[in-house]
Amino acid sequence: MEVIVNRSPHPRRAAIAGTVVVALALTACSASEASSPQAGGDGPVAGGTLIYLEHQAYTSLYPPSAGFYPNGALVNNLTARLLHQDPETLELEPWIATALPEVNADATEYTFDLRTDVTYSDGTPLTAENVVANIDLFGLGDQDRALIVSEAINNYERGEVVDEDTVRFHFSAPSPGFGQAVSTINSGLLADASLELDSEGFGPGNAAQVIGAGPFVVESEELGSTIRLTAREDYAWAPPSASNQGRAHLDAVDIVIAPEDSVRIGSLTSGQAHIARQVEPQHEQQVAAAGLEIVAAQTNGVNNGLSFRFDHPLLQDIRVRQALIAGIDRQEVVSSIFSDGYPLATSSLSQTALGYQEQAGAYAFDRERANALLDEAGWEVGADGIRTSEGQRLHLVVNEALPQPRSRDVITLVSQQLREIGVELELFQGDQAAQTAASTDIDQIQIYHSMVGRADFDVIKSQYSIENRSTLLNADESGAPIDGELEALLQQVASEPDTEARAAASAAVQAHLTEQAYVLPFFEEPQVYGLQPVVHGFETESVGRPDLAGVWLEG
Repeated sequence: MEVIVNRSPHPRRAAIAGTVVVALALTACSASEASSPQAGGDGPVAGGTLIYLEHQAYTSLYPPSAGFYPNGALVNNLTARLLHQDPETLELEPWIATALPEVNADATEYTFDLRTDVTYSDGTPLTAENVVANIDLFGLGDQDRALIVSEAINNYERGEVVDEDTVRFHFSAPSPGFGQAVSTINSGLLADASLELDSEGFGPGNAAQVIGAGPFVVESEELGSTIRLTAREDYAWAPPSASNQGRAHLDAVDIVIAPEDSVRIGSLTSGQAHIARQVEPQHEQQVAAAGLEIVAAQTNGVNNGLSFRFDHPLLQDIRVRQALIAGIDRQEVVSSIFSDGYPLATSSLSQTALGYQEQAGAYAFDRERANALLDEAGWEVGADGIRTSEGQRLHLVVNEALPQPRSRDVITLVSQQLREIGVELELFQGDQAAQTAASTDIDQIQIYHSMVGRADFDVIKSQYSIENRSTLLNADESGAPIDGELEALLQQVASEPDTEARAAASAAVQAHLTEQAYVLPFFEEPQVYGLQPVVHGFETESVGRPDLAGVWLEG
């Protein structure tokens, strides 16, 4: 079977196999009984239960926390948004809004006209007051309930109910990315009852309390094992470009958590499941050989790579950072661990991302240069091959990016490469909770492995700004930026009302990251799915999360 790479022209291990087998057994009859009366002619088949294998369990269904892909897969199918972004063209279109917003000249006011026929799955109406309450929460957060501010919304001030079907949002400074922000899962609209939840209420075990206006609802949840979604019978407000304008074709979706690669891929290829997310590169041929389709959906954002936390004493000298970049053979990493669906990065942003600017020759592998830079910086090779300076070893710690494909394998190979220039790289051990807890502690993690997807200029701010993910930890103890120029450029990306000015600011950020040797991007990361031949109509949104309303199963 041909490997399909879907790329827009724009822009572990606990022994839980038994649990997964039980879960699959409970739903296997649904998979084999997918046949139902056709919706008409050769069109989609109505009915059936889709079995969807997920690599990891969700952690939160609070929309601003939905960037983690297991979270996003659920939020994307449970909620509707004001606008919709076409995953191919990246153009915006109305969804809950009746038209694109009216925006004032400096992008500090956005006015939306709303549909009046939309209800949430608990029967409550989607009103102007409710929409304002949603965006107020996402734009301002709530510290008392441990609910974060959405990284997709910048410079938010307040919402206003203009009349029963009109809302207006006000910003303290230009917020040109707001239109795209309200098309993302981070702005998935929730019923009033769900808006009262705290962080724990959005967490595992409480999925049924998260009430949206999307095509599916949560019917049941077995903590850490399965979640069943069922089609909402009266859903009738899909975006204009959606292939299915009404109720989802499927009756239900069983999302089964299967962290073990062999279990997930074995279940898929044996026909016990219909779709599996995160088909690792080493399994692609096995999946293709079984006659299944592989879909690699691009994520249109900041590439998979390393952030060097330059304020750490071992990384403050730019020559050390430059040596790390020159000492890592990215081509070996990509060619030996990944497949053609993982293009070698040419900037911190992917080529399909808005604002992309090539950094020609910036990441060339040159071991001789790396050694010379470290010599010049005063790091001498010790008896065991690791460099020291004034009695201190050149020992650095990097996280394992558990949501990213083959992070441990990448770091293992990189550590071998760096040892050749006298650098000792240690992989931080621990599960997702431990990795998250250590991620903001520069004494524990000096190099951060990550990526982020979003089809807007603001994605680069999301990754590097001290207001958002701050992967470089570019803030001192008072919270002020250490590299003020970088933070100012990131704010320009988010606040310039003119598109050309945003693009120029994004290019300047990428150039600054290169000039200061702050990052080393590896590859453009896709979301890779394996699909049984009976699955039709599978699509993803603009950063690769599944849209299941149009999926149907061949009888």
